[in-house]
Amino acid sequence: MATVVKGRVPAEEFALYETLASGPDIECEIERIVETGDDVVMPLVWLRGGDHDTFEAALAEDPSVDDPSLLTDLDAESLYRMEWVADIQLVVQMLTGVDATILDAYGADGWWYLRVLYPTRDSLSATYEFCDENGLTFEVETIREMDGDPVGRYGLTEKQYEALTLATERGYFDVPRDIDVSDLADELDISHQALSERLRRAQRVLVEDTLLMGTRSDE
Repeated sequence: MATVVKGRVPAEEFALYETLASGPDIECEIERIVETGDDVVMPLVWLRGGDHDTFEAALAEDPSVDDPSLLTDLDAESLYRMEWVADIQLVVQMLTGVDATILDAYGADGWWYLRVLYPTRDSLSATYEFCDENGLTFEVETIREMDGDPVGRYGLTEKQYEALTLATERGYFDVPRDIDVSDLADELDISHQALSERLRRAQRVLVEDTLLMGTRSDE
């Protein structure tokens, strides 16, 4: 059964530690990770919280990074393509050793926060064993079984998932709305107050488990 795991890794055991340590407010967020098969990982990385010169200087001296290339320079953040060549044993094990998928990766305040989709619980156990054998740390915060449907991927209950999907299908989130909360509640055979509370909880779960995953506001 597929399992979504949310956990964290000390930054000193992971790539970009020197870059993250170069400023108190610097944050990293992974846009995409590609594993080349040669113990090299090629991610797209958003860097924010410092100026462009700080990023460039830190990346140039970071021993875990090779060939960083600036793709986009925005006011508040910059997107880089780079190669990770050191301190990536855990990432390589996840991607190639157990066929896991790293859904989110965010680095700040001395930690990397990961959300990883494992194909089986045995593959998660293999990561535990790998960390133990290699002196690495992977502190798991939550484990969710997907149970063959998308409910567990973002931590929703079945009732929350049902309410959100029905609300979307019926146009509750459209502007203007195609259905009001009372009519939508009638379809679910619950009170409108119960539905409003269910939708608010579901939306909070989605935001916390995606947009705020690992950010300072998640602490």
